[in-house]
Amino acid sequence: MRDIRKEFPGVRALDGVTLDVREGVVHALMGENGAGKSTLMKVLSGVHPAGTYGGEILLAGEPCSFGGVVDSERAGIAIIHQELALVPQLSITENVLLGHEVSRFGVVDWGATHTRARELLRRVGLDENPATPVSALGIGAQQLVEIAKALAKRVRLLILDEPTSALNETESQRLLDLLGELREQGVTCILISHKLGEVVSVSDEITILRDGRAIETLTVERDTDGTPSVDEDRIIRGMVGRSLDRRHPEPIGEIGPVRFEVIDWTVDHPTQPGRRVVDGVDLHVRAGEIVGLAGLMGAGRTEFAMSLFGRSYGRHVRGLLLKDGTPLAVPDVTAAVRGGLAYVPEDRKTLGLLLDDDIRHNTTLAGLRHVSRYGVVDQERETVEARRMSERMRVRSHGTAQTVRTLSGGNQQKVVLGKWMFTRPELLILDEPTRGIDVGAKYEIHLLIRRLAAEGTAVLLISSELPEVLGMCDRIHTMCEGRLTGEVPAAEADQETLMKLMTRTGDRP
Repeated sequence: MRDIRKEFPGVRALDGVTLDVREGVVHALMGENGAGKSTLMKVLSGVHPAGTYGGEILLAGEPCSFGGVVDSERAGIAIIHQELALVPQLSITENVLLGHEVSRFGVVDWGATHTRARELLRRVGLDENPATPVSALGIGAQQLVEIAKALAKRVRLLILDEPTSALNETESQRLLDLLGELREQGVTCILISHKLGEVVSVSDEITILRDGRAIETLTVERDTDGTPSVDEDRIIRGMVGRSLDRRHPEPIGEIGPVRFEVIDWTVDHPTQPGRRVVDGVDLHVRAGEIVGLAGLMGAGRTEFAMSLFGRSYGRHVRGLLLKDGTPLAVPDVTAAVRGGLAYVPEDRKTLGLLLDDDIRHNTTLAGLRHVSRYGVVDQERETVEARRMSERMRVRSHGTAQTVRTLSGGNQQKVVLGKWMFTRPELLILDEPTRGIDVGAKYEIHLLIRRLAAEGTAVLLISSELPEVLGMCDRIHTMCEGRLTGEVPAAEADQETLMKLMTRTGDRP
């Protein structure tokens, strides 16, 4: 890619980026949120067609001009976006070969189509019946289906945008191993990821973008024992233009008395009678304390958080919620918000934002009473408050009138956080709050969380990243199969201890 330039209204997303990717390598693309990584890959894959950007693209030395995604796929380029593009109601076979079915005389040959799907699933290491509906698969398996779908198009260049953001450590390692296998098969991969450890472990080259420009490309060489020549601190310096002395900010406040307490919290699955999803959870959070909730995917962490937040998940929700020692009824989300609870959801696009609305309305939506008088919104005050919160969250935009859909994923996450911080919560439940966010922005968000705790806010932090839980929390609960399996002071915890507790089944301690 030569001198690529791309502008959106009021924003220059790419400012003369040049990117060289060698054949048969894993080439990582790193940068802070809004640096231009996804935009650059959308140019390469035809999502932004020729004529909407400046510069040129060469594939194997030949100039390319893509009018859309179909053109780039014909050239052997496939992109897997952070939000998977699968049809849940269709089978694995139908998803993998959608538009590429094996047919005879215009009629789909389902036997041959299933055989072809099995070959592709074997290639990506997914041992599933191809007739299985995609909706029955976990997110890790769905990610492999997406890669199989790309391989069905005879891909030469595979672009993966945050492929492990929703995966646990086991699923992430499986996907990284697959990238190594594809490299051996001659497939070139471009990897966008904010997980520095993964990037260093799998990449051959790393290009760093900052403010829409390519800053540098690092070559990763490995010693005989596999130690890479590039470490995480070196990448951070390139991304943010400075060193980060600490990945997580130090505690800055005192822990007070118990603010919220949950007793014997039990939740059944909303559509499967008799299936217990959360089973007798007891925990408390003190004012100014950050309590972690760690567990593998499917442990019940999100279900517990959502059921606590106005019973927005599950049926037959039972148990007692106390605030300052007094029972608090939260039969719906409105009551939960008025009771001082706030929930930053794991899925920001579906549950956290109105994508087609602007930053201003999204920011104030959950706390309209703070910008209203006699039930009427004061638009001037709303604009001022939204601008203040946007500045506090360091949202990169050209103003609070910008549509949220046009923001990068990390900046969308900042808007969600700002929305709930605007409600002035007493218990802030954070479900994967830094998923898909770069290391510099993570530190800023962690610092905001620390400051909220210092102001007396009780924080319940759910995260699949154990370093985040260990670095941010005062106490850590572990969860497995809907039950709490352990409680450890963060000062005494390590990843091995937490992993043992997270995989512990049987009776509760």
